[in-house]
Amino acid sequence: MEPLYQYAWLIPTLPLLGAMIVGLGLITFNQVTNSLRQINAAIIISLIGTSMVLSFALLWSQIQGHEEYVQMFEWAASGNFHLEMGYTLDHLSSLMCVIVTTVAFLVMIYTDGYMAHDSGYVRFYAYLSIFSASMLGLVISPNLVQVYVFWELVGMSSYLLIGFWFSRPGAANACQKAFVTNRVGDFGLLLGMLGLYWATRTFEFDLMGQRLEELISSNMISPILVTIFGILIFLGPVAKSAQFPLHVWLPDAMEGPTPISALIHAATMVAAGVFLVARMYPVFEHIPTLMTIIAWTGAITSFIGATIAITQNDIKKGLAYSTMSQLGYMVMAMGIGAYSAGLFHLMTHAYFKAMLFLCSGSVIHGMENVVGHNAVLAQDMRLMGGLRKYMPLTSLAFLVGTLAICGIPPFAGFWSKDEILGLAYQSNPLLWLVGWITAGITAFYMFRMYFMTFEGNFKGNDMAIRTKLLSVANSGPKGTDDSKSEDHSTNHHGNSLPHESPLTMTLPLLILAIPSTIIGLLGRPWNNNFEDFIHAPGEIVEKVSHFDWVEFDIMAGASVGIATIGIVIAFLMYLQHKIDPNTIAERYPTLYKFSLNKWYFDDVYNQVFVIGCRRLARQIMEVDYRVIDGVVNLTGLTTLVSGEGLKYFESGRVQFYALVLFGAVLGFVIVSSTT
Repeated sequence: MEPLYQYAWLIPTLPLLGAMIVGLGLITFNQVTNSLRQINAAIIISLIGTSMVLSFALLWSQIQGHEEYVQMFEWAASGNFHLEMGYTLDHLSSLMCVIVTTVAFLVMIYTDGYMAHDSGYVRFYAYLSIFSASMLGLVISPNLVQVYVFWELVGMSSYLLIGFWFSRPGAANACQKAFVTNRVGDFGLLLGMLGLYWATRTFEFDLMGQRLEELISSNMISPILVTIFGILIFLGPVAKSAQFPLHVWLPDAMEGPTPISALIHAATMVAAGVFLVARMYPVFEHIPTLMTIIAWTGAITSFIGATIAITQNDIKKGLAYSTMSQLGYMVMAMGIGAYSAGLFHLMTHAYFKAMLFLCSGSVIHGMENVVGHNAVLAQDMRLMGGLRKYMPLTSLAFLVGTLAICGIPPFAGFWSKDEILGLAYQSNPLLWLVGWITAGITAFYMFRMYFMTFEGNFKGNDMAIRTKLLSVANSGPKGTDDSKSEDHSTNHHGNSLPHESPLTMTLPLLILAIPSTIIGLLGRPWNNNFEDFIHAPGEIVEKVSHFDWVEFDIMAGASVGIATIGIVIAFLMYLQHKIDPNTIAERYPTLYKFSLNKWYFDDVYNQVFVIGCRRLARQIMEVDYRVIDGVVNLTGLTTLVSGEGLKYFESGRVQFYALVLFGAVLGFVIVSSTT
C-alpha cells in the first residue's frame, strides 16, 4: 500500500498533464487539435478517471486505518527560514480527492453532449482539466503557502471558465466581477497568513494551532490581534464560498456553460472555502470571537440566499442562490464547532447539487429545440412547464435532487442538514431558528422550481409569453440574451417540442442520483460512520452508547415539518394555482422587490465601489493632470526660459565676461557697505 501513497502526487498531476497536452496542441496546431475533438476529450477524461481510481484507493486505505502520509521537500531557504512543499494524505484530503474527481469525471462526460456543437469544445475541456488539477492540488497541500498557490490557480481557472464565451458582454463582465470580488478576499487571506506566520513562525496547520494556543494561554499575544488575523484569513473563504458580503459574484457566474456551473457549485471553487476553514480549524478553534463571526456569517448567508431564490425565474440563478444558502449551512456548522457535520453536508451537497445543475443544463439543451439558441428564453422557467413528459430521466433526477436538498428522509440532504440544525440548537437556539426557517424557504423555492419546470402545461410555444419575456430582456442590460453557442440563426415559430438529452448527458444524472439518495446513510446519528472517519484534529470520538430517539424525533420532525409546509405552499401556488403569487407580490411589493432585486447588494456595490471608484479615479486624474503634471511642466518651462535668457550672456567675448564680473563685485560692495 505504501507505493500508492508515494505516487499520490499523480492525482493532481494527471489532469494538469491533460490540460498541458491539449493546451499546447491548441497553441501550436490549433486547427488539427480542434478537429480531433473527441480524441482530446477522451484523453482528458481518461486522465481524470485515473486520478479518480487513485483517490478511491487512497480513501479505502484511510478507511482501513492507514496513518496520515506526508511527503515534503525543501522549496526555498534563506538563513533560518525554510519553506517546504509536498503533499499530505489524511482522512480529509482523501475524502476531498474522491469528491472532486468523481464530480469532475461525470461533468466531463456530460460536457461531451452539452458542448457538442460549440466551437470551443476542446478549449473547454482543457480549462476543465486545469480547474480540476488546481482544486486537487489545493486539497492535498500540507501548509498554508501551498494552499495559497493553488487557491489562486482555482481563481484563475474560474475566471477562464466563467468568461468562456468572452464575446458575450454578460460573460466578460461576470468573470471580471468574480475575479475582482475574490481578490478582495484573497488579499485578506494573504495578510492573515503573514500575520499568523509573524506570530507563530510556521505555515503548518497543526503546528500553527499549537503555538497560537501557547501564545494565547501565556498572554504573549493580544487576543484582539489574533482575532484580526483570523478574520483576515476567513475573508478568503468568505469570497471563495460566496458568503455575505462577498457573495455577489456567484449568481453572475451562471454566464459560463452549465457544466462549469455544476463543477464550481459542487466540488471545486465554492468547496475550497469550506475546506480551508476545516484545514484552519486547529487555529480557529482557539479564537472564540472568530468562531462566533463564522457561525453568524454562515447563518446570515443561508437566509439571504434562500430569500433571494424564491423570486428567481432563471433556473440556473435559482440554483446559484440555493448553493449560496447551502454553503451558509456548512460555514455555520464550522463556526459552532460541528466540524464533521459541516464536511458531511459538503459531501452530500456536492453530489445532489452537481446533479441539479446538470439537470438544468439538460433542460436548457432540450428547450433550445423550442426557442433556439437564446439563453434568456431557454433558462426562464416561466416558459417551461410539463417537461416531465418530454424529459422523464431529467425530471426524475431533478426530483431526487430536490428531495435531497429539501431534507426529506431518507435522501442525503436530510441527514447532513438535520445534523447541523441539531448541533446548532445545542450551541445557540437563535442560530437554529435562522437555519430552520431557511430550511422551510428552501423547500418552497426548490419545489417551485420543480413544479414550474416539469409539471403543468408546456408554455414554450406560447408566443405571447415569449414576446413579453424578450421585451423585458431587451429593456435590461445588453449582452445578457446571447446564446450558449455561436449559432444565432435558429428561429422557431411555435411548432417544436423539447426533447430528452443524449446518453452522455443523462447517464451522469442517473449516476449522481445514487449517492444523492443513499450516501446520507453514512451519517445516521445512531451509527455515524462518517463522523468516526472525519473528525476534528485532536478530537476523540466516542461511540454513542445510548441514542436519544426522543430528541432525534423532535429535531428531525421539526426539520421535516417546516420542509413539508414549504412544499405544500409551493404545491398550492404553482401546481394547483389556489394561491396566486402575483397577488402576494402586489400585496407586499416592498418585500417582493427586495427579494427580486437581490437585497439591492449589486446596486449598493455598484454605487459605492464601481461608480465611487470611477469618481475617485477621475479626481486622482485631475490631481495628476493639474498638480503633478503642472509641477513637471513648470520645471521644464523654467529650464527653457532660463536657458533661452542665459544664452545671450554666452557670447565668447572675454571683455564682456570681465564687465559682468566687475558689475557683480561692485554689487556686492554696495550691498555690504549699506548693511
